[in-house]
Amino acid sequence: MLSTLLVDDDRAFSAVAAATLSREGFPVQVVHSLHDARLAVAAKGFDLVVLDRRLPDGDGLAWLPELKAAQPGAQVVLVTAHGDIASAVDAMRLGAADYLAKPIELSDLLMKSRRAADDIRLRERLQHAEGALSTRRALIHPVSAAMQPLLATLERLAKTSPRSPVVLLGETGVGKEALAWHLHQLSFGEPAPFIQVNCAALPESMAESELFGHEKGSFTDAKGTRRGLVELAHGGTLFLDEVGELSAALQAKLLTFLDSGRFRRLGGATELTSVTRVVAATNRDLEARVKSGEFREDLWFRLSVFRLQVPPLRERQEDLPSLAHGLLARIAQEQGRREVHTLSAAALTRLARYRFPGNVRELRNILERAAVLETSPSLELDWLAPAPSPSSTGFVIDDTLTLDELERRYARWVLTRLGDRRMDTAKALGISHPTLAKLLRED
Repeated sequence: MLSTLLVDDDRAFSAVAAATLSREGFPVQVVHSLHDARLAVAAKGFDLVVLDRRLPDGDGLAWLPELKAAQPGAQVVLVTAHGDIASAVDAMRLGAADYLAKPIELSDLLMKSRRAADDIRLRERLQHAEGALSTRRALIHPVSAAMQPLLATLERLAKTSPRSPVVLLGETGVGKEALAWHLHQLSFGEPAPFIQVNCAALPESMAESELFGHEKGSFTDAKGTRRGLVELAHGGTLFLDEVGELSAALQAKLLTFLDSGRFRRLGGATELTSVTRVVAATNRDLEARVKSGEFREDLWFRLSVFRLQVPPLRERQEDLPSLAHGLLARIAQEQGRREVHTLSAAALTRLARYRFPGNVRELRNILERAAVLETSPSLELDWLAPAPSPSSTGFVIDDTLTLDELERRYARWVLTRLGDRRMDTAKALGISHPTLAKLLRED
């Protein structure tokens, strides 16, 4: 039974909404002002509060922090004017679970209520797992001041907002996938599905089918029904890497799913539900893409309720020793070796002086290459390039260079330092091999 408080000064709508929710098994108390809402909340606890923003004696949004302080576990759905998306986003940052736009459809109200019930059951599941939180935190061991607030936020999200979308922003190779997995482990644990999607690699013709599935006969090669990645992520995390590369059509379908938790397979008529947290990642400036019309503004607002910036490795070099040793242990395991390489003090010094244009991904590539090529158990990394500077041999900067020419010269410099190995250079720069080839091409 989901106890519900409906705060709305429209008495006719309130009566109809209360009757509809009650028939669905959600007992409802109706009040028509903030004053009466405060009295109701002081008298008893509510699982769900449907809160109109415009009330005769005040602004529901302004009351939201007080409501959440009094009843932190309540799922709050803010009712706002149609098109007032910014207010809805503000409400979600203040603790609201969702929003409804006027005029309210009863079907939407029921959908949000069912979703709130799902969230409450999920939170109860998380409370049982909270005792293991300190153990799960061992997945990542940062010591840098740059990473501590980020991890603290992830832990808070895991405990209090298991369904809120999260966007991880940062340069290529900074470890956004690892942080998404860390959030998943903190939130749901090992048994729950973690489904990763590289949006840039989705083939245009099959993208909708990959994400949402298809029914038999929905297209020429659809010889049977197939569950999509959204459906497979039910009960866990859907990680959308490079989300800025989604087509306009898929952006619209993703927005619908985020708003309702419901979707249809390609060629299907039945609405399905997937209760999952969506974590998106990008190294692109999505706000600029919104302004240019390449990315939907409403989808950006919906995804970026919690927007987390991941610092580049050069800004958190205190983490280098633990990161390096952890990566070396993983590399040894993947290579089937019992002995794990170590790093000499000189090697750690070289790493600390390097700028890591490819971030953590480049660090792994460096260590993997060293583990194969260097024979000593203690790696020295004598060949590791120092940070580029105006005086670095072979890489000269002057203020007459265009950005294109600067990128081209730097790519050539890294290529030289890595012994003309183009695949290694592309990995170090965090770009694809075709992009590197384009950079190296003579005009």
